[in-house]
Amino acid sequence: MYQEQVLKRIGIKLKRLRIQAGYNSYETFAWDNNLNRMQYWRMEKGSYNITVRSLVKVLEIHKITIEEFFSENL
Repeated sequence: MYQEQVLKRIGIKLKRLRIQAGYNSYETFAWDNNLNRMQYWRMEKGSYNITVRSLVKVLEIHKITIEEFFSENL
C-alpha cells in the first residue's frame, strides 16, 4: 500500500525533526507545543491519516515550510 508507506515515511521524518529539536519524548514535545499527544504519536507512527492542517501546524513549530519538509526525499 503506497499510501501507508508515505504516511510512515512522513512519521519518521517528523520524529527525526522532534529529536533534532532536543525532544526525546513525543509526549513532552506534544505537551510543550499544545498538541494532542495521541494524535501526534499516531502522526509519528504513520498510523494516522494526517491532514495538511495538522502537518503545517507541526512544521510551524519546527519553523520549516511544507516545501522544505518535502524537498528532501521521504
